[in-house]
Amino acid sequence: MNYTEYIESNPEIMLGKPVVNGTRISVSMVLRKLSEGATIQELIAAYPNLTETSIKAVLAYASNAIANSMENFTYDFMDDRNQPSEQEARESFD
Repeated sequence: MNYTEYIESNPEIMLGKPVVNGTRISVSMVLRKLSEGATIQELIAAYPNLTETSIKAVLAYASNAIANSMENFTYDFMDDRNQPSEQEARESFD
């Protein structure tokens, strides 16, 4: 899914937090409600500007954000000091 059609970040809206296009409904609020057990249909009933597709776009956006941040985390914080020596690595498989 191309979430960029449904999610925007504009400094003039919600201080630049990512929101569902054309609304002030933040990605973080939708994620929080889902994590608390709300269903897609309950969210749509509570926030009529949401659609099933826009909620799925929120999930796609979050997934992409986490995937990219974990790549950066791995590259930023992993170095040779955290790696086992060649001998330690061999011994772990014996």
